[in-house]
Amino acid sequence: MSGQLTDRAAQGGPQTLPALRIVAPEIEGPEDVVADADGTLFTGAADGAIWRLRLAAPGAVDEATAVAHTGGRPLGLQPLPGGELLVCDARRGLLCVDPRHGSVRVLADEVAGAPLRFASNVTAAADGTVYFTVSSRRYGLDEWLGDFLEHTGTGQLLRLRPGGSPEVLLDGLQFANGVALAPDESFLVVAESGARRLSRYQLAGPRAGTTGTLAGELPGYPDNLSLGPDGAFWVALARPRSAGVELLHGMPRRVRRTAWEVAKRLRLSLPPHPTARVLAVRPDGGPAWDLSAVRSPYRMVTSVCRTEHLLALGSVAERGIAVCALPGADGSSRAR
Repeated sequence: MSGQLTDRAAQGGPQTLPALRIVAPEIEGPEDVVADADGTLFTGAADGAIWRLRLAAPGAVDEATAVAHTGGRPLGLQPLPGGELLVCDARRGLLCVDPRHGSVRVLADEVAGAPLRFASNVTAAADGTVYFTVSSRRYGLDEWLGDFLEHTGTGQLLRLRPGGSPEVLLDGLQFANGVALAPDESFLVVAESGARRLSRYQLAGPRAGTTGTLAGELPGYPDNLSLGPDGAFWVALARPRSAGVELLHGMPRRVRRTAWEVAKRLRLSLPPHPTARVLAVRPDGGPAWDLSAVRSPYRMVTSVCRTEHLLALGSVAERGIAVCALPGADGSSRAR
């Protein structure tokens, strides 16, 4: 079953994202923010540090500590039941970090003999199987815009079984990004940033191994995914839909490649857009939440994590984590 979340959703558009409070501004570029079972937050920084944050209920920081260093650029994270963290490092591959004493182990740095580059986001099943994404096999993190403009379709979804080697489940994805397991682990959801959709990969049942669209025609470009305690998939939109980018994506490949070559030569970039928007999608593809701040001081939101009491947002372009209370305790801010 699939759904669509367009610019004018059934409830008449997004609801207002509550005012954001920036905490731990010493953290530069917290691309992904995740919470463990106790509500402790973890994030990775531009300098390779892994940070642990404990917040008071209103969002004040009780503790912000750098607990490890990957030696690369950590992106997606996933807490494990034993206290360790899975980390997708864009330069080093898939890692396992123990925040209790700072150790870092490489779980995978190649796929079928090829170097694993641009590992993006990760999740883990109860049996220890790890699923993670590779955004691009053509461009690395420093040239992510090249993949976004050229629209290469070289993203992947990979699986790593305990004691095994990475295997490709899906290839040809448009800038594969966030990944999350359904509450019953029967399917995976993958955010394809370049296609503005959440794709569904079936893991169990008679349709195991098939793929489809969970939510398409998103009003922006989805980044990291997380599964909330409400059973919904929470997704950050890094920027709103761009008519110019969509037009370019429809052009021949040589035109798209030329556009990237020109942008690279002129050192052009896509500046962060002043809109912060996060969505929550139910397992059936229907909208659960749609929250937006049009003139946000916190831009290019690349992750959103829901705990029992708050939302925590991360950004590859900002300093610190943005937090806010859950809106509309009576449900008034939900999508309908």
